[in-house]
Amino acid sequence: MLAVIPARGGSKGLPGKNLRQFSGLPLIAHSILFAGMCKEIDRVVVSTDSREIAQVAADYGADVPFIRPSELARDETPMWPVLRHALTTAERSQENPYDFLLLLDPTSPARDPSDVSGALDRLKAAPDADGVLAVSQPDFNPIWHCVVERDGWMADLIPEGSLYDRRQDVPPVYRIHGSLYIWRCDFLRQNEEDWRTKGKHLIYETPEFRSLSFDSADEFNRAELLVKGGFIKLAWLSGVKS
Repeated sequence: MLAVIPARGGSKGLPGKNLRQFSGLPLIAHSILFAGMCKEIDRVVVSTDSREIAQVAADYGADVPFIRPSELARDETPMWPVLRHALTTAERSQENPYDFLLLLDPTSPARDPSDVSGALDRLKAAPDADGVLAVSQPDFNPIWHCVVERDGWMADLIPEGSLYDRRQDVPPVYRIHGSLYIWRCDFLRQNEEDWRTKGKHLIYETPEFRSLSFDSADEFNRAELLVKGGFIKLAWLSGVKS
């Protein structure tokens, strides 16, 4: 398994986020240290266009075998070509190709090593599946709670919502929170455009309370308070001073 940590130098929502201090460490360090705890991962590669990020990533034990090309580091660049580039470049120095690729987004740091094990087991057990991604059940169910205004009147966002009389009867809904994605590398190699419309994917549920994801200063600060307050524990911080 190849783990890829994407860390672009530019960010409009939270400038400098990948090197921003989070619970005593640069944000990117959390994903690197997490990967080091996962026995399933054979190599950890950071894909960045920033030499400063590359140096910090190397200091924490990640492999930075290339600087990401500028055409793959724009604000509008999708993640899929970035992953395909990382896989192709990483495999140039490998005798054998990788079977699986794990995407670890630095802005979703509240993972547990058991998540990787559990998700990978699900994927291996389903030969027809191309990938598996982490999800959680949000605090509210959009089928039941979400409404819009149409012609001045309230209307259900999801028409099926009106079919249920009790919240407890509504089927569960999951949200993709970004903490981990695993794909078969053959699927990555064969599909140039994207993953969501092309493949067959499984979900792996994790607790909502540690499904952190942030793209703004408020979200970042709230997540850090949860970690510092002990509500969310990051296993790799044991012994690290903050």
